[in-house]
Amino acid sequence: MPGAKVFTNTPLVHEAREGVMEFLLSNHPLDCPICDQGGECDLQDQSMRYGADRTRFHEIAGKRAVEDKDMGPLVKTSMNRCIQCTRCIRFANEVAGVEELGSTGRGNDMQIGTYVAKTMNSELSGNVVDLCPVGALTSKPYAFHARPWELKHTDSIDVLDAVGSNIRVDSRGVQVMRIQPRPNDDVNEEWISDKTRYSYDGLRFQRLTVPLVKQGDRFVNASWEEALSAVSEGLARSGASGDEIQAVAGHLADTESLVALKDLVNRLGSDNLALDHVTGHAAPVHAVDVRSNYLFNSTIPGVERADVILLVGTNPRHEAAVLNSRIRKSWLHTGLEVGFIGERVDTTYGYDYLGDSAKAVADFVAGKGEFAEKFKTAKYPLIMVGSSMAEHPDGAAVYNALAKFVEKNKDRLLTPEWNGFSILQRAASRAAAYDIGFVPSKKASSAKPKFIYLLNADDVDPKSIPQDAFVVYQGHHGDLGAQLADVCLPAAAFTEKSTTWVNTEGRAQIGRAAVPPPGASREDWKIIRALSEVIGSPLPYDDVLSLRDRMWEISPTLVRYDTTESTSIDVAVAGLKSLIAGTRTAQVTGAPFKKPISNFYQTDPISRASVTMAQCTRAFTKGENYGFSELSSAPEAAYA
Repeated sequence: MPGAKVFTNTPLVHEAREGVMEFLLSNHPLDCPICDQGGECDLQDQSMRYGADRTRFHEIAGKRAVEDKDMGPLVKTSMNRCIQCTRCIRFANEVAGVEELGSTGRGNDMQIGTYVAKTMNSELSGNVVDLCPVGALTSKPYAFHARPWELKHTDSIDVLDAVGSNIRVDSRGVQVMRIQPRPNDDVNEEWISDKTRYSYDGLRFQRLTVPLVKQGDRFVNASWEEALSAVSEGLARSGASGDEIQAVAGHLADTESLVALKDLVNRLGSDNLALDHVTGHAAPVHAVDVRSNYLFNSTIPGVERADVILLVGTNPRHEAAVLNSRIRKSWLHTGLEVGFIGERVDTTYGYDYLGDSAKAVADFVAGKGEFAEKFKTAKYPLIMVGSSMAEHPDGAAVYNALAKFVEKNKDRLLTPEWNGFSILQRAASRAAAYDIGFVPSKKASSAKPKFIYLLNADDVDPKSIPQDAFVVYQGHHGDLGAQLADVCLPAAAFTEKSTTWVNTEGRAQIGRAAVPPPGASREDWKIIRALSEVIGSPLPYDDVLSLRDRMWEISPTLVRYDTTESTSIDVAVAGLKSLIAGTRTAQVTGAPFKKPISNFYQTDPISRASVTMAQCTRAFTKGENYGFSELSSAPEAAYA
């Protein structure tokens, strides 16, 4: 009604709010002193603001009792506290895409739970802890460990995938107590994956805290001076020169350390730079001379604009769980059509299955099939290629076919407002490594290394390390890289240093230190700077500001934080032509595309050292083939 006035703080409204609180508290147990939600509980806040100091429910004999549910190793339940708001049900159904939670009974007998006795199998299940307004759903690994007012809050960035989710690290003293999401609508909205949220306990186990030097078949503790001298002597003793000196970067290498290591290796006359998971340590087939060839060009929020998406050799549910939830949201609420080429997986949304090899890509490019017809008529078509395609035997042929297709249809795929050719990286360091040119020249990649420097490289193939090579490992966990090394240099983990991370869409973000590094650990770039002094090729920066000036010289986008810069159409087309030229002679073997991540919960040194992630592996990964329903032995058939 025009001119109407609404009063929200009258005595009548206040009385109505008091009445609602009476209903909510009539069955709610008074166990706030032992509830993990205490201090950050919505019900406590509302009771303080609107609750009365007495109740009218005198005839009730006792409060309702509800049996607790088993929701797996991550979410602890205390269903007596549940107020049936159904937020967890709606999240599971609408966002996570696991239709396992629901309500049974009516009135006073209503209960929240699973329809059959099983856990909530989702990579996003931990978010229900944030959603629950009471203490019915809390974090099982965090239970009874700390109170919110005891914790120091530090804004940072997640590095366990390439999305760059914004997080808040809560610490007490020198220990990380929990990790929670920080809202950012351009990246992760208000969600984070379970690996991001719960793998922090891996930061306490299997850590390298002192320099180690191998003597015979065992490591012995050493001082920093002794360890750096051992590296210098090993370099001299190996007789390595030029491209015989190799640097290998891993998933968790920050941008500052990548720049410092590349500068050091270049000063020693080598251009032999590699990434740890790439077979043969060759340069990527898509080349890195143009950013649009290796970035997620549509941007993460842009996924929701797409009306047709083709997934090639990727499983976003495991490679970028938060991004996958955006695809599901668009699939639920719009007419989004999804096509899938690769090993069949459960993506939480329906898709047209096109095949699992380069032949399926060729058929799509040729316009065969119903999905190809849908793609032709789409206003905002999107091709999403997984990073594993660059490592596949047919990767070059696939990139060649897709690049030709995009160039041919650039009037729809490459416009001033839309770039529909996106590469989904899965490692936090990958985009930054490509930005600074951390790839080998063709000549360097064929050289046999005599001195190898592993920077957080824990996924390297041991067979690629020559037996007679001198190996240095710099990292924070005693994982595979440390086992291969002659000298181990202890570094700081991502929660212990303030560094730059570039996500899959090219967005530079700052991760801040929440706790100090343990023992004698030091920040990565500082170790490399100190080593350069001992070797006799000192790097020209002594502080992080000078190092970031160097990053600006290499690529200004590395220090333009919290923004994405789109590649112009002309440059993107030039990049496609370069890609086509570089893959012109590619051969097709017909090998099927395999999903790059077989176990979502253990993909890096931190999550592999985590007890919680080991429990998740036993609870979820062992039975992941059973999908949504135990009645079906092939749930992926529903997505064909």
